[in-house]
Amino acid sequence: MYDDILVPVDDSEPASAILGHVTDLASWADATIQLLFVADTGRHSVTVVENEVVDGLVRKGTTIVEDVRDRLRAPGIECETDVVQGTPATTIVEYADRYDHDLIVMSTHGRTGVSRYLRGSVSEAVVRRSPVPVLTARMQPDERLTFPYEDVLIPTDGSPGATRAVRHGVALADSLGATVHALSVVEEGWLDRDDEPAAPSADPEQAADDEQAADPEQAAGGEQAADPEQTAGGEQAAGDAVEAVVAEAETHGVTTTRHVADGNPADVIFDRIDAVDADVVVMGTTGRRGADRVLLGSVAERTVRDAPVPVLTVGDTE
Repeated sequence: MYDDILVPVDDSEPASAILGHVTDLASWADATIQLLFVADTGRHSVTVVENEVVDGLVRKGTTIVEDVRDRLRAPGIECETDVVQGTPATTIVEYADRYDHDLIVMSTHGRTGVSRYLRGSVSEAVVRRSPVPVLTARMQPDERLTFPYEDVLIPTDGSPGATRAVRHGVALADSLGATVHALSVVEEGWLDRDDEPAAPSADPEQAADDEQAADPEQAAGGEQAADPEQTAGGEQAAGDAVEAVVAEAETHGVTTTRHVADGNPADVIFDRIDAVDADVVVMGTTGRRGADRVLLGSVAERTVRDAPVPVLTVGDTE
């Protein structure tokens, strides 16, 4: 299912902690691991030596990727390294696209801390823009994630973006012999609107994306009384979305469960993770309004940031 896995690395403990999971994935998929260190040329890290600009981060990055490669050495696993200069998020996304990687794997806690690293910086921007699926996980030092996955949770609203994630999640479950747990939440526009305000981004590129994604009508509106017809329509749509997951799974002979619930979408997702003991969540990054309304800043951002299990996001361009 995956042939080439891109793993951006730094010298943080969480970034190191996810390496065991990367090894598990690569061993199962017989995939090549590409370690990538991006020397952030936007930072003041350069020195001048004999009239040539030498980025200290490049030298440091070379040491880091070689050290990680040595730690990942295992029978049957091919591991390659690269150090490039650029803006981290943009460079990671472009690198994955240029070299046809199937999957990007990242920790959501990097060297710059969770606030900077996830909300408004590298992980968020990569998930938002990536043309390939991105697997993110909150990692603690010495933590080992469950693999192979036995229970795959797939939240969906039936939109084209969610449907792409459904296909990917079902294919993953099929490859692993896992159970798919289909979930849809009844809340008006639950994959369209913010369930909590997103934090202002420290990344200029990200801030521009956030501003473009803002919804003036929603910002101007207050709470509205529930419309019985809309509620009934929402329940029908949620049920249809779940049944579409089941139908996709049945074509692969994958065992499924189905669940429709009312409430805050992210909270329902977290509750369902616990209820089915999910090992991974697979979800899209766009909802009913399509690519012009990105989930990050809302349900997906909160899921990626706070889920106790890995989250595999599948973008519109996948």
